[in-house]
Amino acid sequence: MPERGAHGAKAAGGRVSRRVACCRLLMLAGTLALPGLLAGCSEEKGPEPIRYDREVCEICNMIISDPRFAAQIRDPEGRVHKFDDIGDAIHWMHSQAWFKAGKRPREFWVKSYQDGKTWLDARKAWYVTGVVSPMDYGFAALAKKRSGAISYEEMERRVLEKGLSSRCTMPGQHSANGHGQDNEHRQTRQGGKTR
Repeated sequence: MPERGAHGAKAAGGRVSRRVACCRLLMLAGTLALPGLLAGCSEEKGPEPIRYDREVCEICNMIISDPRFAAQIRDPEGRVHKFDDIGDAIHWMHSQAWFKAGKRPREFWVKSYQDGKTWLDARKAWYVTGVVSPMDYGFAALAKKRSGAISYEEMERRVLEKGLSSRCTMPGQHSANGHGQDNEHRQTRQGGKTR
């Protein structure tokens, strides 16, 4: 009678059985594939770089040029959307089907007004009012509360109350000055400033 290990691993003459060899091969293949599978499962996090004076705002298609007011939203599916003003980001977010269905963005960032380099969690930032922002919403983000600064919730309420900026039009809409976004974009492409 041939010798067998605990699980029938050895056949006659000390050879490994075909079943055990197949199991070991599958385990080795799984071990080698695991890092690739885990990398595919990892979620993207954090803001993406913005190429200033080259990339455009998601809602109005105007060039993002002032880092002190830039904003980004990572939607529930993980896609990043970039904006030239926190007000545009809020209006865009509120117009999305996923937001209306009760979902919230995975992440929402805004640049620090103080240095134009540091990304802040938009929902934890504080906002000063009365600044000249790219789309005239008039809010700038700060990392820490200071006298006169308001919370994200208050800033969002005021942005929505004010309505979409006259400088910004959603696709298919006309701005308050009667010109559609196509006219504004044509001026931008021809070198004219629309801001």
